[in-house]
This record gives sequence, C-alpha cells and structure tokens, in this order.
Amino acid sequence: MYVCNCNGIRERQVRAAIAAGATKPAQIFKACDSAAQCARCVCDMRKMLDESRETMRFAAE
Repeated sequence: MYVCNCNGIRERQVRAAIAAGATKPAQIFKACDSAAQCARCVCDMRKMLDESRETMRFAAE
C-alpha cells in the first residue's frame, strides 16, 4: 500500500525507515531519498511512528 502517493513511498519503506531509527516524518522522507510535497501522508507516518513506539514500549515491559 502506498503511504505517500507524491513520492511513491510504500508502507514497507516507511516501516523499514522506522526500524532503522527514524523518529519523525522528515527522517522517513530522508531515508526514502524524497521530500514532503503535499504532506497528506505525514499524518499516516506519524500514526505509524506512534504505533511503533507503543509496540516498543510493550516489548520493554
């Protein structure tokens, strides 16, 4: 599934960037060699980042 239609960034690319240490949408764009254009995807990226943080929090307990 595409997260960012403007740059053709797929969900697996976002998840890979998060796994590699991205903590902000800007870092995800950088990891994908792109930049925000219309920024509609930023909310989805933030949601994925929050989900990842939540998962890590539970894993640490």
